[in-house]
Amino acid sequence: MTARVTVIGEALVDLLWPAGAREARAVAGGSPANVAVGLHRLERPATLLTAWGEDPPGELVREHLAATGVDVRRVASGAERTMVALAYLGGDGVASYDFLAAWDPRELPVPADTAVVHTGSLAVVLEPGAARVLDACRAQRRQGRAVAADLNVRPAVQPDRDAYRAACARLAAEADVLKASDEDLAWLYPGRAPAEAARALLDAGPRLVAVTLGAAGALAVTAGEEVRVPAPAVEVADTVGAGDTFQAALLDAVAAAGGPPQGREALAAVLARCAAAAAITCTRVGADPPTRAELEAFDRA
Repeated sequence: MTARVTVIGEALVDLLWPAGAREARAVAGGSPANVAVGLHRLERPATLLTAWGEDPPGELVREHLAATGVDVRRVASGAERTMVALAYLGGDGVASYDFLAAWDPRELPVPADTAVVHTGSLAVVLEPGAARVLDACRAQRRQGRAVAADLNVRPAVQPDRDAYRAACARLAAEADVLKASDEDLAWLYPGRAPAEAARALLDAGPRLVAVTLGAAGALAVTAGEEVRVPAPAVEVADTVGAGDTFQAALLDAVAAAGGPPQGREALAAVLARCAAAAAITCTRVGADPPTRAELEAFDRA
């Protein structure tokens, strides 16, 4: 297993605040960082290009990433502070977010052995960094590398729906694989069913758009297929990191195959594996993706 996935995006500190609690708990995370950790646990070579500040949240990020085993490249940044997300956890374990955000990477050196480049979340909407990330994706795709992205829509950082939708369309035009949640699509395309919204994104350029549907499972659309899979029934601790785990499993499959899965059966198998990985994460507190061995054991059960 040698095909590397390089992840570009933020590492931050989540302040997890459960319903009814009087204090928040600081946990290092961030969607791209979580995806890189998920890939590493699936034994996929992964590099994370990210930035953090010289501040207490940055020290927590540094310690966390150092302990994960992921190949982390801290890039030069014009932002002095580390991103912080306040994650409110409802009684059902679902999180809503607010952000203290800054993203200004000055360089994005992608390793030469990279097969797939992944980005998304705040890194593709927060300027001035978002424009540099988009330029990097465009350049990597021209060099023959697959590009994948997770929209991970955060209206708290860009409440203008039209501007956010335009940013997503620009990203979709540079991606081979695009992932979103049904909540992402409901906000971007009010009134449209998830599959219809996914096809609107597919028209912008990707070969595959995958959509997570929470407890209803997941769907994916390509030019010729629409596939749905159910979600495994599990006892949910919280949903933090579930979408990132799904994306890590999807990237692992794309790297293994040299591109998006082809054909209905292959696509359904990949989606089912991604949904299983996300389900395991939902049984745990916080973003805690499974190892390859744990996922294989879950699939056999």
